[in-house]
Amino acid sequence: MAGKIISVAQQKGGAGKTTIAANLAVALSRAGYSVALLDTDPQGSLGRWFMTRLEARGAAEFEFSTSSAWGVTYECDKLKKLHDFVIIDTPPKVDSDLRPALREADVILVPVAASHVDLWATEGVLDMARRLGKRPVVVLNRTKPRTRLGDEVKRAASELEAQLAESQLAHRVAYAETLGLGLGVQEAARRGPAAAEIQSLVDEIIAMA
Repeated sequence: MAGKIISVAQQKGGAGKTTIAANLAVALSRAGYSVALLDTDPQGSLGRWFMTRLEARGAAEFEFSTSSAWGVTYECDKLKKLHDFVIIDTPPKVDSDLRPALREADVILVPVAASHVDLWATEGVLDMARRLGKRPVVVLNRTKPRTRLGDEVKRAASELEAQLAESQLAHRVAYAETLGLGLGVQEAARRGPAAAEIQSLVDEIIAMA
């Protein structure tokens, strides 16, 4: 059976695409799945994370590739034959470069930070996904529980023509700290609520895929 492809997409930079992609890879691998990473973002943040991890560990449990837009289909066809999950980190824009990563995806995750501006920025990605016959999944990221803004963004997100993930990722220093070390939050010296948040999201994605 071919592996499942997860594309993480959002046209606004700084929404947490790379953080989510890296943490999903770690959590899925720890759960016993074979994982490949495909970085299509010219900024190469996922590649920097991967190389930091490789240098610290001396070996890699993930296969890692990069691709421009025209090579996404080829890379996906190759990687999904060898791995249970292929996770794609996409560029922060909505144009023809993004379309192949959405078209190939079994699950499209759209991170939205807890602001109306970030919510508005999802419109292009959601529209492109719909035109490709996909139903994207909005993931609320950097949330601040029990705040009026957080409640407003959650309510507005639920009204989008997209599925709203039940799992949410709170605004936690642990995500930035571990990413800079080439780790996932589930590998932190002291496991906290961030590890549980990622596990909840992984469980939800496995059920979708």
